[in-house]
Amino acid sequence: MMSRTNNFVFWGLYIVAWLIFVGLSIEAGGVIVNFFFSIYNPGFVQNLYQKLDLTDMYRDSKMAFFGVYSFILILSILKALLFYLVIRLMHKMDLSKPFSSFVSKQILQISYHTLSIGFLSYIARQLVRNLRHHGFVPDNMDQFWADSQAFILMGAVIYILAIIFKKGVELQNENDLTV
Repeated sequence: MMSRTNNFVFWGLYIVAWLIFVGLSIEAGGVIVNFFFSIYNPGFVQNLYQKLDLTDMYRDSKMAFFGVYSFILILSILKALLFYLVIRLMHKMDLSKPFSSFVSKQILQISYHTLSIGFLSYIARQLVRNLRHHGFVPDNMDQFWADSQAFILMGAVIYILAIIFKKGVELQNENDLTV
C-alpha cells in the first residue's frame, strides 16, 4: 500500500511531467513554425520564438541549413515525445503492482528515446562545430545540444533500470505461477 506522502510526491511528479511535456511541445511547435518562416518569409523570423535566424546559412548552403534544422526539429520532437512516454507510464502504472510487462516495455522505450536524444545531440554538436569552422553556423546554436552527455548517461541508467524491471516481471510471473 502506498503511503500518503508517496502518493503526494507521485502526483506532484505527474504534474511536473505534464508541465515539461507542454513546454517541450510548445518549443517543438515554435521550432517548426520558425523553420517554415525561415524558408518562406525570412524577414519575419526576428518576431518569432527563439529568434532562430539561419537565413544567412540558408543563403550560403541549403544543405547545411537543412542538416542543422533537421537535427533541431528531430531533437525538439523527440524530447516532447520522451515526456509523453513518461506521462503515459505514470498514468497507466499500477503502483500496487509495478512489475508489469507494460511498465517494463515503457521504461525500455523511454531509455531508447533518451539514448537517441543523447547520441543525436552529440552528432549535431560535432556537425555544428565543424560547420562553424567554415563560417556557416552562428554561435547561439549550442542551446539545442548542450546536454548530450547528460542524455546519454541518463539513457544508460534508465536502460539498466529497464533490464532490472524486465527481470522483476519475469520473477513476479514465475512467483504467480508457483502460487
